[in-house]
Amino acid sequence: MNKGVLLVNLGSPDSTDPKDVKKYLGQFLMDERVIDVPYAARALLVKGIILNTRPKKSAEAYSKIWWEEGSPLIVLTERLQKKVQQQTDLPVEIAMRYGTPSIQSGLQKLHDQGVDDVMLLPLYPQYAMATTETINVLAESLRAQHFPKMKITNVPAFYKKDEYIKVLSHSIKEHLEDSGYEHLLFSYHGVPERHIRKSDVTKIHCKIDGSCCSAASKAHEFCYRHQCYETTRRVGQYLGLKPGTFSTSFQSRLGFDPWLQPYTDRTIERMGKEGFKNMAIVTPAFVSDCLETLEEIAMEGEEIFHEAGGEQFTTIPCLNDRDDWAQVIAGWINDWAIVHPATAIA
Repeated sequence: MNKGVLLVNLGSPDSTDPKDVKKYLGQFLMDERVIDVPYAARALLVKGIILNTRPKKSAEAYSKIWWEEGSPLIVLTERLQKKVQQQTDLPVEIAMRYGTPSIQSGLQKLHDQGVDDVMLLPLYPQYAMATTETINVLAESLRAQHFPKMKITNVPAFYKKDEYIKVLSHSIKEHLEDSGYEHLLFSYHGVPERHIRKSDVTKIHCKIDGSCCSAASKAHEFCYRHQCYETTRRVGQYLGLKPGTFSTSFQSRLGFDPWLQPYTDRTIERMGKEGFKNMAIVTPAFVSDCLETLEEIAMEGEEIFHEAGGEQFTTIPCLNDRDDWAQVIAGWINDWAIVHPATAIA
């Protein structure tokens, strides 16, 4: 079989025009694994309310972070792909779960190059319904419908792989050197608490109170909350961070249902009010800088900190197209190319 690779990221509007933003948000928010309520209720919420109020505000936010080349997330993913491609003989394409280029177009490009065995790599370190799962489900549906002879190997969440932790830790260390920071906040994208319970394959383990995340369980393979805290723990251990000098929070909540806590914005505000003058923040749920990191954290987060009495706010970039990160991905690809997939990437 001829092997190839598809790197899949979240996606972005085609432009900052409210019409393009509305189209993107519609595709994103109507995903049943993002807003997991019955279709009628989801359509009423998204099409009846959100898409009539949010696109203009979101378009303004995107305009603050948009690059001359286009969407930062798309541009950075393209740069990463080019660096990875230089280090492997297998064809490597990119796709977005929402927007363009689509997963179908990515699979088509590989198919046109004779690929019938695809390594599907969602660019999310931690597993979640609204990220890894929705990519895998859509890719399989497209394969069955359009590429029935193609085989797809899904790469599992890589949050605890040593090489990923090493690269993430080195990135953090580089940006914290001589910063004099007092506290490092690990901010992960939030999800509703019910997503954690739905992802519990045991149906009895997850309690979302902290105790379950530290107790060994096969539920951890699909538990986003556990994987976030484990990422923080492993980086803290690798860097030798002292207890009390770092913590975990969750950003970007939507609606009124309970989401994972503590919330990032409230944590930033609390730290400023408690007298912290110098804090740093890193966003390990993302490998590419995007609206949630460049605007929500680097702009809004810094403003919250300053208004609460803080002074220096250091935002650590995502891994983006770092050379060492591209090397890690290329290494996974090349291992998969010569070893049984389950051994190469598990």
